[in-house]
Amino acid sequence: MLSEQSATVVRATLPAVGASLGEISERFYAGMFAARPELLRDLFNRGNQASGTQRQALAGSIAAFATHLLDHPDQRPDAMLGRIAHKHASLGITPDQYAIVHRHLFAAIADVLGEAVTPEVAAAWDEVYWLMANALTAIEKRLYEERGGHQWRTWEVVERITETADVVTFRLRPADGGPVRAFRAGQYVSVRVTLADGARQIRQYSLSGAPGPDARQFSVKRVHADPAPEGEVSHHLHARVRAGDVLELSEAHGDLVLDTDAGTPLLLASAGIGVTPITAMLAHLAESGHRAPVTVVHGDRSPADHALRADHEAFPAKLPDATVRFWYEQDAPEGAHTGYVDLAQVPVAPATHAYLCGPLPFMRAVREQLIDKGVAPAHIHYEVFGPDLWLAS
Repeated sequence: MLSEQSATVVRATLPAVGASLGEISERFYAGMFAARPELLRDLFNRGNQASGTQRQALAGSIAAFATHLLDHPDQRPDAMLGRIAHKHASLGITPDQYAIVHRHLFAAIADVLGEAVTPEVAAAWDEVYWLMANALTAIEKRLYEERGGHQWRTWEVVERITETADVVTFRLRPADGGPVRAFRAGQYVSVRVTLADGARQIRQYSLSGAPGPDARQFSVKRVHADPAPEGEVSHHLHARVRAGDVLELSEAHGDLVLDTDAGTPLLLASAGIGVTPITAMLAHLAESGHRAPVTVVHGDRSPADHALRADHEAFPAKLPDATVRFWYEQDAPEGAHTGYVDLAQVPVAPATHAYLCGPLPFMRAVREQLIDKGVAPAHIHYEVFGPDLWLAS
């Protein structure tokens, strides 16, 4: 994919560029938002910008893509690109926005690295950028075509359910009464709200119910300022949105979807609000009559903090071969475990496919335990809420 001349230059400069990517991404965002403030107001997540997680994710994705081009020149990292493309498509990213990013990103590279950015170096990294941008554009084009393009559709909240002190579930139907496009269990929607300062901020929320013919359901955890910035959109939804109100939703996107047949053993692992896509998967498995073993594991602070707990128990009970194991840091009831999720005593069937969602340390720990039990790395799938910092580590 990368030309031989550029590969030589990128290989030689990757250590220096990689070491500076944090500073480069910080200056990139500062420069772009100074020139285009509407992007921060109405597109980019202001909380992720304030915490620095978006900068880390950008740096990690560029470094990972460049490294892959060098180590596997005949392969495209479709798993990484697909995850990014789904997020972009849910936001409505357009091809012309890649040119905006390119202009400000390369200005930041020149600013940080100075004279080290020779014409040859600039040309090589320019090729890396456009290989990644064009690949993403192609995947996003296909996603838009599959979903009839990107559009914000108005949905009416028909029910609001308090799950825990900090989690509420919203059930919605399209305000126009029109047909609803199907989605796959595990996917998410973008939700756009207008905040008090006029900003139109967008967040992604996993659909927490089974794919239905005319409805959507998502659950929102209120994000407190500890240590990250307080969640603007989550607090807005908790404080202001009730039954009868309307919200703008995108079509469903996301690549953490069940992609196996009814004879494949599954392990569905979650922690905290990561339960949301897992609950949708369990609802789908129960409705579709999945026959193979399904192992459900979940970790939380306490039973009172365990959102969608009733569904988390009820759907596996409808399956012919399901095992449910919950871990709580405190107040564990009879039949549950105290502490953190530990798969040491959990049987894992051969050829199991695993789906993980929760905080990054939790998913890393579960992934290591599954690999130790013989699960193929290619059969372990994950979803990160927010910027994908797995690539930045």
